[in-house]
Amino acid sequence: MNEAASRRAKAIPINVDGLYEKHKTVYARTVTGIFNNWRWAMVCFTQALFYGLCWFEWNGRQAVLFHIVERKFYIFGMVFWPQDVIYLAILLVISAYGLFLVTAVGGRLFCGYACPQTVYTEILMWIERKIEGERPARIKLDAQPMNARKFRIKFIKHSLWLLVALWTGITFVGYFTPIKELLAEMTSLRIGPWEAFWVLFYASFLYMMAGFLREQVCKYMCPYARFQGVMFDPDTLIITYDPERGEPRGLRKKKGAVDGPPLGDCVDCSICVQVCPTGIDIRNGLQLECIACAACIDACDQVMDKVGSPRGLIRYSTENALAQHYTAREILAHLWRFRTLLYTAILLAIILAAGWSLSQRVPLKLDVLRDRSSLSREATDGRIENVFTLRISNTDEAPHRYAISVSGIDGIDIVGERQVELPAASSETVALSARVEPGAGKKGSNEIFFEVRSETDDKVAVREKASFFMP
Repeated sequence: MNEAASRRAKAIPINVDGLYEKHKTVYARTVTGIFNNWRWAMVCFTQALFYGLCWFEWNGRQAVLFHIVERKFYIFGMVFWPQDVIYLAILLVISAYGLFLVTAVGGRLFCGYACPQTVYTEILMWIERKIEGERPARIKLDAQPMNARKFRIKFIKHSLWLLVALWTGITFVGYFTPIKELLAEMTSLRIGPWEAFWVLFYASFLYMMAGFLREQVCKYMCPYARFQGVMFDPDTLIITYDPERGEPRGLRKKKGAVDGPPLGDCVDCSICVQVCPTGIDIRNGLQLECIACAACIDACDQVMDKVGSPRGLIRYSTENALAQHYTAREILAHLWRFRTLLYTAILLAIILAAGWSLSQRVPLKLDVLRDRSSLSREATDGRIENVFTLRISNTDEAPHRYAISVSGIDGIDIVGERQVELPAASSETVALSARVEPGAGKKGSNEIFFEVRSETDDKVAVREKASFFMP
């Protein structure tokens, strides 16, 4: 680019505001109906699970606890250690494939009914409606200048929002620090800096995301909305508007009015737009902002009842069903296709493999380290000695007494502790020596095996390989 062209480019004004859509506050209208009932049932179920599970006890401890300080994960009767990270990976894979399957079958059902952003937005919006009133009252209140009444209403609403957010933050941290200890530390003002940080961070995050950003999180921040199209196909169940039946839309003529062109069932009341938590018009087709909450279906069905038209102008359907006029049975038949069957098969295989692995999991772990400061030495009795450190972890909910043995070289024997007793969900480091007669093994490294076995349960035993060095 020459100098003249560069000056012309600099002189061209750029309208930055035109690159972005101006944000408009969404005032979602209250809606009732079967899908709204399902949505609130999921809100109650997920939050009862989240807020209540941390208070449930199992064997005298918190039933579900991811104890960061102790580096142990307690899930009811199971104790997981850092060595069990494979199960975390399996859980993430199961969650991913489960999400793929649900999306391929029913679109963004997770977003509409179980996503934390949706759930907490519903809770805070419910508080907002109870304090500020329904949609017209909220619009009118926000348009008013600040006065004593408006300040009082806003103060009460935000105080309740902050209480919900704070208790949610405390509950969240209560899964990583025992909830009772956490509350005792907070009431005595002895809470640690990291616990305090995460309580305030999570509370602030919820307050901001569910209270202010709301639909903007779904539109601009959530990656799921961007890649959902890869998992959709023409037989995926989505929320659809039936244009063949609804168009041309328009208000019904009064009795005695001059007949005009025939109208579709859509009366253009825009209630489907008013109830949408993301503020979209579903009549414009599937959009990435749609979270499949089905509020528009409940709203449209009520309007159809009032005008005497059949329900289902907005409904759960598929692109192929709309184009080819499938019956409900045909829609269900097309849900089980190659993609969904493949996802289901993979998901079941992973779940079965994980379940079998957990059922066969031995609640005992053994790590063997050889003292590398001295590869070998001659003991006082003339035998060759190697020093080892055994890290024994009892991952069971009951105490065990373990016997330690070694094999692999003829005549190899242990000098030191041969038995160790461990309480439930604990570990201990044992230092011992292994000795053999000179010439019992080859020069250099020899393969040996340490075995730790419970004296009360023969099934609880592990065998770990190690190396014995001969000079």
